[in-house]
Amino acid sequence: MQYIPPNYATLFVATCNLLNLAAPNRVYYENQDAYTEREYERKIDWTSERFHALNADVLAVQEVWDESALKACIARSGLRYDFVSVPGAENTPPHTGAQGTPRVGIATRLKVDELRSFVDFPPGFGVEVPGLGPHTRFERPPLLATVRMKHGQQVHVLTVHLKSKRPKFLQDAHGNPLEDRDDRKVGVMASLRSLLMRGAEASALRCIVIDLLQDTNVPLVVMGDFNDNPHSVTTQLVAATSEVAYDKAARDVALFNAYEMQGESALKKDVAYSHIHQGFPDVLDQIFVSEEFVATSRHSLGDVRRVDYFNDHLHEGRDRSRSDHGFVRALLRLRTA
Repeated sequence: MQYIPPNYATLFVATCNLLNLAAPNRVYYENQDAYTEREYERKIDWTSERFHALNADVLAVQEVWDESALKACIARSGLRYDFVSVPGAENTPPHTGAQGTPRVGIATRLKVDELRSFVDFPPGFGVEVPGLGPHTRFERPPLLATVRMKHGQQVHVLTVHLKSKRPKFLQDAHGNPLEDRDDRKVGVMASLRSLLMRGAEASALRCIVIDLLQDTNVPLVVMGDFNDNPHSVTTQLVAATSEVAYDKAARDVALFNAYEMQGESALKKDVAYSHIHQGFPDVLDQIFVSEEFVATSRHSLGDVRRVDYFNDHLHEGRDRSRSDHGFVRALLRLRTA
């Protein structure tokens, strides 16, 4: 019997932390100056050029204050994305963009069957944070888009931005400090608050992943700024990749690091980092996939062909027009029959 090789459809996905993408002349953080018109134009130019280079079918974006600014970047990129959404950062009246913290969004040239933003943790997954009280909601709600490939296959895409490692000091409603930030022991407690908040968000996100994957065969891509590396405790709370080693049934609800799932022909470069902190490179921006994209899985529907890191700009010096994160893009494939 003659072997007929399968036909594949390709899917380019990319994640981009855009470093406070906001409209001009509007204050987004009290301690930062608003963008002037000139600064805004430079940021739109820079970002649109990166979007053009990525040329992804699905863009997962973080740190967006104004949906209008994201749409301006896309318009200037020369690419066509019929669907652009940043829930919580809309600029159509009466909305005036994100308030308090930036939001995550998505842009895609694929058909979107469903869009859902997760605000609250599942019941029972809140934690008590010292000095702050119960933490029961995502600071930056994850965004789920269910997109449809041209051949009809659905794919879930979940955009995330977890709590940063930046110490969470207590302050009043006006942003004035309520504790001595020069006290090193206070600093320890402030870092613990951030860890507890990120851990709670990771656990809540894990529940969302389980609900999306359990007993289904719809592929899932989870991407964004995890604010920790792929093998950290908080990232693995979301992915649970290690459970697969001793529990085969865990594959159904596990996530796999796309970079580690690349095909043998992929060029795995030693420049796989997306952020530089105090001179040390790290991977904070990640793309994880469900077992449907794992070529060796018996439930495989495709594979990961390549993962690229767009990070040269991290060595060009600090400038608000550029992001302080590298962008990550994965080339995925799905069988069409």
